Amino acid sequence: MQTAWSADEHKIKQASLGRQKRRESVVGYSFIAPSVILLLVFLVLPFMFAFLFGFTKFNLLRPDKIQFIGLDNYKLLFQDNLFYKSLFNTLYFTVIVVPVQSAVALMLALLVNHQLKLRNVYRIAYFSPVVTSMTVIAILWISLYNPNEGLINSALNFFEIPKQPFLRSSDQAMHSIIFMSVWQAAGYQMMIFLAGLQGISKDIYEASSIDGANRFQQLRFITIPSLYNVTVFVLTITTIQAVKLFVQPYIMTNGGPENTTRTLALLIYQQGFQFRNAGYASAISVIFFLIVVFISFSMKKFFRDR
Repeated sequence: MQTAWSADEHKIKQASLGRQKRRESVVGYSFIAPSVILLLVFLVLPFMFAFLFGFTKFNLLRPDKIQFIGLDNYKLLFQDNLFYKSLFNTLYFTVIVVPVQSAVALMLALLVNHQLKLRNVYRIAYFSPVVTSMTVIAILWISLYNPNEGLINSALNFFEIPKQPFLRSSDQAMHSIIFMSVWQAAGYQMMIFLAGLQGISKDIYEASSIDGANRFQQLRFITIPSLYNVTVFVLTITTIQAVKLFVQPYIMTNGGPENTTRTLALLIYQQGFQFRNAGYASAISVIFFLIVVFISFSMKKFFRDR
């Protein structure tokens, strides 16, 4: 009798635990549902449509005249010199801005991490460009880069240095955008590095000082190795942001001069919304997506192997 009662009690407990797990599952799924829905609506579905439209001749002004053309868009894409030029500009910007911006961010983080009197003021000053609209910043730097009345050329004239064309020069335009982009975004990576620096125990530095380590040795053998995971994260997000370069060349140069600042993101926009060639723009988008995925997985494998 007692055994039968224990078996029934065990079944009741199991049923109660099952109901509790189902309730927890429902609550959990309800929390992640908004994110999943937004992911599907704004990422998965657009990519699926872009993939399908890449096989069509599709003018945005004539949505009722979609024509299936197979791989013609991709054949045209790989014969388009402008695509290769845009791809080169995108990779060139990424290769330069990622290490430079990350290095500047690390130096700023090391600076404000010290017990300075005005370190909070420095943090606000370095971070304020990040929260400012990129459009506003781009317009501001257009004025600064003005070859005739810009503040930068006025400063150069003060030191008897000839005026520079900056955005109007095919040799200087991309580098001018790189300089402005590093200035604008380094504050964001600085805050991430700063959080990592504050997570390093001060006891390690004190022990190394007792052993005779100087500041450079502490930086090389303690700080940088301790920031490895933070550095990987910063390099990854900076790379993803860099390959999506759009606002700066769109506002400051519109891809010029001589297509030296035209990027893949800008090319997709111009083909899709200016020339209304949505099919060709979709094909470029698919290739652009594959390039970003390849870069992301390559970086992940590289850092994992190390």
